[in-house]
Amino acid sequence: MPEDILTLPAPAADHHVAYATDPNQFVDLRSPAIRPPEAGFPLVINIHGGFWRAQYDLAHAGHLCAALTNLGLVTANLEYRRVGNEGGGWPGTFGDLCAAYEFLIEHAEEYHIDAKRIVIMGHSAGGQLALCLAAQKSHVRGVVSLAGVVNLQWAYELHLSHDAVVEFLGGAPSEVPERYREADPMRLSLKKVEQMLLHGSIDEEIPVAFSRDYVVHKNEKKENVQLIEIPGTDHYDLIDPRAEAWKVIEKSTLQLLS
Repeated sequence: MPEDILTLPAPAADHHVAYATDPNQFVDLRSPAIRPPEAGFPLVINIHGGFWRAQYDLAHAGHLCAALTNLGLVTANLEYRRVGNEGGGWPGTFGDLCAAYEFLIEHAEEYHIDAKRIVIMGHSAGGQLALCLAAQKSHVRGVVSLAGVVNLQWAYELHLSHDAVVEFLGGAPSEVPERYREADPMRLSLKKVEQMLLHGSIDEEIPVAFSRDYVVHKNEKKENVQLIEIPGTDHYDLIDPRAEAWKVIEKSTLQLLS
């Protein structure tokens, strides 16, 4: 599957809403075109990837969100300050995600959201952020990591994307140990949330071994986590509703919300 999903225009969002004052602190909301149930629609909060850098924004994730909305879900595509934006990187980036989450909970009734049925999803670097957010928020039903950067120490050792981890944390893990402990999903406890990791077998951006190793480690910690490894699937197939792998993403997301 070509990587044109990164540049192909996505269907417009229903609401473009600021959750704070910076131009990068907003959320694109999409709602099903049907009458909402009394309790509201389930919500998928999506966190886009791009190795935490400002040159990558949420636009390409609009396709994923539109496809999930067609399944009867409200989707919230989050934008946040990234490396290169003032205040971006850890912990500012994570602070934005927390603020966006609290905004959505506060306005759940207004946007016909069932605040008891929430899944957080993230692709690539967004997978790391999604797991960190799910570790702290009590309303979350489940979290989906799509080819996530789930091990920051390993990503640092491999110098992924020209030392993106160093840029994100503001130093090597040994130089900023507190930030590393806060930001690395491998070191967090997610015992209260179901974790679903999906990874393509031929991913050349984030090797599938990241998710395999994460699941082994978390199973040892008695966390509720599983890996679905999708044969013949690359890094971008996971966010492309045209790809064969998309059927797996749909099924996994609905399973967490059922």
